[in-house]
Amino acid sequence: MGKITVETCEIEGLKVITPTVFGDARGYFMETYNYNDYKEAGIDQIFVQDNQSASKKGVLRGLHFQKQYPQDKLVRVIRGEVYDVAVDLRKGSKTFGQWYGVLLSEENKKQFFIPKNFAHGFLVLSDYAEFAYKCTDFYHPNDEGGLYYADSEIGVEWPIPEGMELLLSEKDTQWSGIKEYLENE
Repeated sequence: MGKITVETCEIEGLKVITPTVFGDARGYFMETYNYNDYKEAGIDQIFVQDNQSASKKGVLRGLHFQKQYPQDKLVRVIRGEVYDVAVDLRKGSKTFGQWYGVLLSEENKKQFFIPKNFAHGFLVLSDYAEFAYKCTDFYHPNDEGGLYYADSEIGVEWPIPEGMELLLSEKDTQWSGIKEYLENE
């Protein structure tokens, strides 16, 4: 292996990946994905869709998931810096409802692997950020689910600097909390 370093997280299944970066006076080179390296690291998924978004400072996207067509995701930041969060929604998991967050940036080049049945979201901390991710299933617009980003039952500790104005989509202000999610399951 050697091209990536994989850190396991407190929540089983979540992994933070740091690629090996080869740099010189011209700039740098790194592999952002190599199936064989990821398979050796225990991430043996076939990704079928790549997505990319651009956002400005204060944008909070999430916490999103697909209900009937859950997706594994491999996320990273191409430009800027975000705080990325995953919430365990796996039925029967000993960490159900718990969250884990990681700082992803163009500087640290870390990636975050989020298995199926996790809610996912991120907060943009830099003036501008470009966020890219791979998914193991296609996006189904009628299959969207979400949790309210500030649900006290989950208790995500978003690193919101003093004075930062959050920018959320209309739907992200409307999601309910994890109690309501459980009642509707």
